Amino acid sequence: MPHPAMSPNHVAVITGGASGIGLAAAIRFAGFGMKVCIADIGAERLADAAAQLASVAKGGVADVMTASVDVSRFEDVAGLEAAVQKRFGGTDILMNNAGIGPDSNSFGPLENWQRILAVNLWGVIHGTQAFVPYMTERGRHGLVINTGSKQGVTTPPGNPAYNVSKAGVKAQTEALQHELRNLPGCKISAHLMIPGHVFTPLTARGRTEKPPGAWTPEQTVDFMIERIDAGDFYILCPDNDVPRQLDERRMLWAIGDIVENRPALSRWHPDYAEAFAKFVKGL
Repeated sequence: MPHPAMSPNHVAVITGGASGIGLAAAIRFAGFGMKVCIADIGAERLADAAAQLASVAKGGVADVMTASVDVSRFEDVAGLEAAVQKRFGGTDILMNNAGIGPDSNSFGPLENWQRILAVNLWGVIHGTQAFVPYMTERGRHGLVINTGSKQGVTTPPGNPAYNVSKAGVKAQTEALQHELRNLPGCKISAHLMIPGHVFTPLTARGRTEKPPGAWTPEQTVDFMIERIDAGDFYILCPDNDVPRQLDERRMLWAIGDIVENRPALSRWHPDYAEAFAKFVKGL
């Protein structure tokens, strides 16, 4: 059985819901008999996604809502919350999923840093502040699911702005869950979604066919629902290339850089290549 928040006639709001993981989650929630609102940018993308949802939703188009929202703007997100209250009466599941990933490095482009942090991190903060106080007031079981990334945990070289944004989402979601569980009578829980390699428009980068190592958005969402039902806070998703055990060794090595006083990102440092290889094998 899914989590109580995923019950018929309950309401799910998903940012970045017109494609990828967001749309897959919206379709699953609609299949549970929920009313669903997807927020994204692009009228055509939203219309196509709404048609898919309406074909699954118990009440058809009456149970589906779309909204053009820039999550980097608090007024947009606050307006979304008010619109959902007016249309459906409130929110039971908030999935802060909107994300972008243009290239970055430590010296620029500055615009990429600003936009990535505005969407990936501030979008989650805006969603939390606009929605969660009203969700707690309802007194019902509810969920806040924030989409993070393994790049926010091990922070590999390549796109520091994206890593910073997702590391921030990890810290924000941990703090949110701590606050919620200490709020008297609160039935809302927060969860950090940590996808593996998932084939979505964000990760496709021009490819039209799913790489063998990647999971589909549907596989990822099914795993998310299973782990939320099990009570997990950290929803650490495997994929077809990387099992959980390997993820765990990589994460332990990353925190070990601090404990062992190794060079930053020593996993990618040539002097530590042999030691890391042995560590991964458990030697």
